[in-house]
Amino acid sequence: MLRLYDYGESGNGYKVRMLLCRLGLAFEWVELDILQGQTRTPAFLAKNLNGRIPVLRLEDGTHLAESNAILWYLADGTPWLPDDRLARAQVLQWMFFEQYSHEPNIAVARFWHHLPAMSPSQRAQLPEKMDKGHAALAVMDQHLAKTPYFVGDRASIADLALYGYTHVAAEGGFDLAAYPAIRTWLDRISADPAHVAITDTVGAVAPNAA
Repeated sequence: MLRLYDYGESGNGYKVRMLLCRLGLAFEWVELDILQGQTRTPAFLAKNLNGRIPVLRLEDGTHLAESNAILWYLADGTPWLPDDRLARAQVLQWMFFEQYSHEPNIAVARFWHHLPAMSPSQRAQLPEKMDKGHAALAVMDQHLAKTPYFVGDRASIADLALYGYTHVAAEGGFDLAAYPAIRTWLDRISADPAHVAITDTVGAVAPNAA
């Protein structure tokens, strides 16, 4: 069975859980506390030298890291990844955008707001994170004003990748009131009957071994 090493509040892990549930795939769920260094142990570093979650253990024992790589692997051959060559490249385009322009700002601001207290360095960097995060949201909103999903007329893993941290952007101080197309899109994604909240582990089972 698939096994997902994750952290409950992680939008990156949540992306993977959303797809697993939409595909109806059962999986074992192992939560690791990133704040307590549980992804820096020798046992976990043997699974991912980068010491980050999520990591998906495949049925053959292979460990696959990086949330968007996991999404791509799971979606291949399913309706969540288009067959058309250009459409597949466009899915990648938005997934790269998510990791380069979106996640480093929106997710980081959210993480800092969840800390007991920000460091002076974090407080100094926060305005830039907010500016860049709003720039990313503006790009998304302009695109979604013209199309229901990021690629084509149906949801893909590009949508799940961007939903992960966008739907909790307010926790990082981002007011989505100025982005009507994003808010409509968020409602569209969450209306899927197989949708799960970031706090849910529906479909997961306890692992047989750590």
